[in-house]
Amino acid sequence: MKRLRLIIEREFIAKVRNKSFIVMTFLSPLLMIGMGALVFFLMKKNDEKVKKIVYVDESGMFSDVFVDSKTVKYEDFTALGIEDSKKKVEEGDYYGALYIPKQDSLEMLAKSIEFFSKDSPSMSIMERLEDKIDKELRHKKLTSFGIDIAHIEESKISSEIKMLNFSGEKSSKLINGLKIGVGAVAGYLLMMFVMIYGTSVMRSVIEEKTSRIIEVIVSSVKPFQLMLGKIIGNASAGLLQFFIWGILFLVFSLVASSFFGVDMMEMQSGKVSPEQMEAIQQTATNKGEMIVQEIFRLPLVKMFFLFIFYFLGGYMLYSSLFAAVGAAVDNETDTQQFMMPIMLPLILAVYVGFATVINDPHGPVSVIFSYIPFTSPIVMLMRIPFGVAWWEIAISMLLLILTFMVIVWIAAKIYRVGILMYGKKPTYKDLWKWIRYNG
Repeated sequence: MKRLRLIIEREFIAKVRNKSFIVMTFLSPLLMIGMGALVFFLMKKNDEKVKKIVYVDESGMFSDVFVDSKTVKYEDFTALGIEDSKKKVEEGDYYGALYIPKQDSLEMLAKSIEFFSKDSPSMSIMERLEDKIDKELRHKKLTSFGIDIAHIEESKISSEIKMLNFSGEKSSKLINGLKIGVGAVAGYLLMMFVMIYGTSVMRSVIEEKTSRIIEVIVSSVKPFQLMLGKIIGNASAGLLQFFIWGILFLVFSLVASSFFGVDMMEMQSGKVSPEQMEAIQQTATNKGEMIVQEIFRLPLVKMFFLFIFYFLGGYMLYSSLFAAVGAAVDNETDTQQFMMPIMLPLILAVYVGFATVINDPHGPVSVIFSYIPFTSPIVMLMRIPFGVAWWEIAISMLLLILTFMVIVWIAAKIYRVGILMYGKKPTYKDLWKWIRYNG
């Protein structure tokens, strides 16, 4: 145990003393916030840009349809005709030209409208134009049937279905969207960190093997202890990074909660009654406050600790395989044939998460993949914000721990033989022999 502890300390200190680790630990949260703010700023700036669209309406049906908005201005060039309008648009500062020809029927008109522009137009702009035209054509069609449009408009009623659970707690589309976002971010971050720290272990093994330092080390410690020490040492560095980020997030949360007048501890403990929650929501003056309040309603503490567990479980599982691959090869180029089978479950977990968990977090596909140890760290994390029973989490945890023990045993078999093998590019057949070797 003393030798194992020394290896863990060595790997941990080597990792945390690295300048890139120190910089990224404190810089990553700022970069993420900065990138989010930049994307929001750019989207806002893009929306603020006024787009000038001209239209040539030979049908004479749409004179009152094209009303200016904040971001789109319409100009009637019908008198110029389409050819002269196209030239003027091409030479001037215009977004595009909409051409509505005269046709004998509404059906033919709907299929003959054209839009000319210098560059490929925005999908949102085209959808808005189509909505305006479709609405007007529908009104014309209804009028031809002798139906009063005013009555149609008066008959429209918008429903708003309130979402509650059986304890009376209210939900909303906003909080469901936040659950999707938080789950997706957590799952994606986990995949990235497992890959980063797992490949870090693999590179460390390859470097020591190629420099022949490994031969000196294994003369003092068992290969299994060396492999486990590397895995745990890197995991400790990752946990330190997470705890620093957790502290920074807590500070940010306290500042945000005091600014928006939200008691975070009460929100997390569930002491806020449905009536109090409704009152808090009514006092929110803008969407930003609503988002902050809804974020604090999520099981953040539970998610944080489960994130730590699944990070450790997923990392230990995959890094043992990465360590075995590092021991089996002489250089990083030779790792490519073994990397794909390791990476596939991680990629599959992300695809399942985004394709299935987001739409149906409690469906059979989501549940099954949240139990499978190679995909559960990501899929289960994406399910947590939607509420998962403790017995499901317990099954997932138990299966992950048992699988980790089996994989570590297999990886150790490969590691102890491969660590001293040089000059030969190993195959899967060689790996199978090493696993069966009992010498």
